[in-house]
Amino acid sequence: MKCPYCGFNEDRVVDSREIKNGSSVRRRRECKKCKKRFTTYERVESFSLMVVKKDGRREKFSREKLFSGLRKACEKRPISVDKIEQIVDKIEFFLNNQNRNEIPTGEIGEIVIEELKKLDKVAYIRFASVYREFKDVDEFFDELKKICYLNGESNGREKD
Repeated sequence: MKCPYCGFNEDRVVDSREIKNGSSVRRRRECKKCKKRFTTYERVESFSLMVVKKDGRREKFSREKLFSGLRKACEKRPISVDKIEQIVDKIEFFLNNQNRNEIPTGEIGEIVIEELKKLDKVAYIRFASVYREFKDVDEFFDELKKICYLNGESNGREKD
């Protein structure tokens, strides 16, 4: 494993912890040269799940793409990287247990939206605005009203 700081090839494992039902292992490592610490994750490689895009193209499921999308939605929010990893683990576990070789991106997007809705309303609306491709401010505002009313919140604004 190369050190992400200095590129040296030797490190030592400082701590190992099982994550999510033993499906992965988190390891804290220390570079033998620069002594900086970094984290790595080991997972059993899952079967080849294909994602069907909106235009019909197919590509291999990418955990990294899922993580990146969630990270962007959660940017500048009080949500840890570990929490994002947990959501990615949960979604990946769910997808791998569907006994299907292909899954439409729409289904994955809806799963992500449901997880973000439970986690953080701002991250949810960020993701939904990109995923659902709101056409104008009215669609965006309608979505905001839905989440406010579903949670029993009121901002004093009533529809004319």
